[in-house]
Amino acid sequence: QVQLVESGGGLVHTGASLRLSCAASGLSLSSYAMAWFRQAPGKAVEFVAFIDWSGESTLYADSVKGRFTISRDNARNTLSLQMNSLKPEDTAVYSCAARDWKDISHYSSSAAYNYWGQGTQVTVSS
Repeated sequence: QVQLVESGGGLVHTGASLRLSCAASGLSLSSYAMAWFRQAPGKAVEFVAFIDWSGESTLYADSVKGRFTISRDNARNTLSLQMNSLKPEDTAVYSCAARDWKDISHYSSSAAYNYWGQGTQVTVSS
């Protein structure tokens, strides 16, 4: 059974940092491209960051570029998202996702991912 479990969310003030983790079981992340998405209350799911299976290619939403860093540790089967300089507009439930595509087409589309975690809440107060 495939499971992706996020952790590391919380309540922080503007300008703070958080590090989210996504632990995988039932699959080897080294064969999957990974991404983080987020969803704020009343809004659609939004792409945040993407990393290919090797870790050599990363892509970010314009809203988080320069503040967030996605990384992976295939040996530990984990994905991370370092979030710095957090803003109130970053408040959302953050979910990790995995897909077994080898190219980067449609990387920002939630429909292009096979597996999802349940999400972790990030709240940034002003």
